[in-house]
Amino acid sequence: MILTLTANPSLDRTAVLPTPLSRGAVHRLESVSMQAAGKGVNISRAAVAAGVATLAVLPALEQDPYVAELVAHGIPVRPVLPAGNVRINLSITEPDGTTTKLNSPGDTVGPDDLRRLADVLLEQAAACTADDWVVLAGSVPPGTPADWYADLVGELRATPPRVAVDTSDAPLRALVDGLPGSAPHLIKPNGEELATVTGSTRRVDSDPVAAAEVARELVASGIERVLVTLGGHGAVLVDAEGAWHAFAPPVDVVSTVGAGDSSLFGYLLGHDRDLPPEGRLALAVAYGRAAVTLHGTTIPDPSHVDADVVEVRALSHA
Repeated sequence: MILTLTANPSLDRTAVLPTPLSRGAVHRLESVSMQAAGKGVNISRAAVAAGVATLAVLPALEQDPYVAELVAHGIPVRPVLPAGNVRINLSITEPDGTTTKLNSPGDTVGPDDLRRLADVLLEQAAACTADDWVVLAGSVPPGTPADWYADLVGELRATPPRVAVDTSDAPLRALVDGLPGSAPHLIKPNGEELATVTGSTRRVDSDPVAAAEVARELVASGIERVLVTLGGHGAVLVDAEGAWHAFAPPVDVVSTVGAGDSSLFGYLLGHDRDLPPEGRLALAVAYGRAAVTLHGTTIPDPSHVDADVVEVRALSHA
């Protein structure tokens, strides 16, 4: 079971351009699509496609079209009374795969809104097992304290499942600042986020060895495993036992939206299959690689994924 929390869900509208984006110009779009999304929802969507049990917890009215779309696609949802409407994000994709994202903030929440959401998540987590995962994924809405995820991790650590966090900016900083008490079992920053949260000046976004060395600082501070996605440079996985770098042949990039979410799901799927760390990392890279070949927020299913092309090598300690 993968229990996901999407605290700031979105309807993702994707506009595909037939030519490069030119500021100030008038463009005719090749296509436009809209999909219920958000990082946790994307992970639940991937889980359903792979036959893994999941439940998506999120703030929305039961009759909201956002919820209806998820249910129509077979995604189990536990809606929680929201503070306002589901936000709308816009992604503009150019022919070379370059994606410009315009994300709206969402409606402002108060303490009661956050407590409702946390209580439902904790109730669901209490019914899980030690082999399950709870994933806190994505941004938080306006009005949310920066340390909300960090505090929620502390509460979740008293429940059976393992906890993974994929966020950025102030919530990620607060999580790291609160270590070891706020330590989840797994975090999944990209290279830029890793550098920012650790204060590193190294090029960790393109240097797997540097990324592993910086990630080791977080493992030493209490986080069990750190999965760092590096775009075209693959991904790095670090735990107390070692570090690994996985990479694959390049593909034609159509859209990068959802690639990080797909990578995190690939890792969780590897855990569900009881694979060793190298196997989990290979699946993470294979899922992320598949995601960038798909339009919009489309999340890969197993037919898109080829882990056999992924190479994994151990990285030695510095």
